[in-house]
Amino acid sequence: MASPIRTVRRHHGFTLIELLVVVAIIALLIALLLPAVQSARAAARRTHCRNNLKQIGLALHNYHSTFLVFPPAFCLNKEDPTGTQGGQWSVHARILPYVEGFGLYDRINFDDQYTEGESPATDRVAVYICPSEVNDVGRGVEHYPVTYGFNGGTWMVWDNDTYFQGDGAFGPNSSGRPRDFRDGMSQTLGFAEVKAYTPYVRDGSDGTDTLPSSLTGLSAGSLKPDTGHTEWVDGRVHQTGFTSVFGPNAVTPIEGSGGATAVDGDYTSCREGKLPSTCTGPTYAAVTARSYHSGIVNVVFMDGSGHSISNEIDLQVWRRLSTSNEGIDVSTAQY
Repeated sequence: MASPIRTVRRHHGFTLIELLVVVAIIALLIALLLPAVQSARAAARRTHCRNNLKQIGLALHNYHSTFLVFPPAFCLNKEDPTGTQGGQWSVHARILPYVEGFGLYDRINFDDQYTEGESPATDRVAVYICPSEVNDVGRGVEHYPVTYGFNGGTWMVWDNDTYFQGDGAFGPNSSGRPRDFRDGMSQTLGFAEVKAYTPYVRDGSDGTDTLPSSLTGLSAGSLKPDTGHTEWVDGRVHQTGFTSVFGPNAVTPIEGSGGATAVDGDYTSCREGKLPSTCTGPTYAAVTARSYHSGIVNVVFMDGSGHSISNEIDLQVWRRLSTSNEGIDVSTAQY
């Protein structure tokens, strides 16, 4: 009997050309998908950042409900300016119980400076750090940075002789109430983004009531290459605040005494509340709101509403948003 005919099937693998085509298609798909993934992550970080600011805004109002005033930037005793009562403890330190920071708040003794005792200065407070901040690191055993600053006004933030506050929402010894915001709390900035470890020049003699058009001419004072916004517990404007001399994310080169320079930074004529031999007269400050989000800075207004402000905002509108009682309506302005 004859054997049945067997059909032999041959299995072919991919040819080199077919394999290259598949690899090219996969690479193309990845190239198309990656920007979308990155964009989604950036959008998530922006949303997270705005939520942090909204929590700060809510904490401000809870503080007000308790004490009937909004917290000061920090406290100074005119009779004893060298004393420590109230220290330089920041707004951020004072609202800790309202951002679920009870444990940290319990470690604060407001009769001491923030460097003394069981200070929480070295602790990271997540709600005070933008998720896009590239320098989300503490510095040894000294302090931890902050990336949301209080609104210190336009330029003059504090007069060390008269104890007169500038035109912002917060300042040393400030005790604002809703009725004090004549422009309306929905038209007054409360907090805005800042960048950690910002270079700045401090303790010079320059500064007048005229807002500067640049910082390169303000050469007096020492250049601190990376110490701005590094201490969330310190209530001075170069550490936990911002001003509106320049618009959001403006690049402002600075120059210290002796020709030391930095590509971009901030300026304070002198630190608020320093010894009279160090700082007399007003403290003028150009502390710019900055963000790692493309084209914007996130802010929270004094009514607790969060917004993203474009870098292209008109500078005069930005400055008016930083004043608390100028009496000018900017509700129809484009942010």
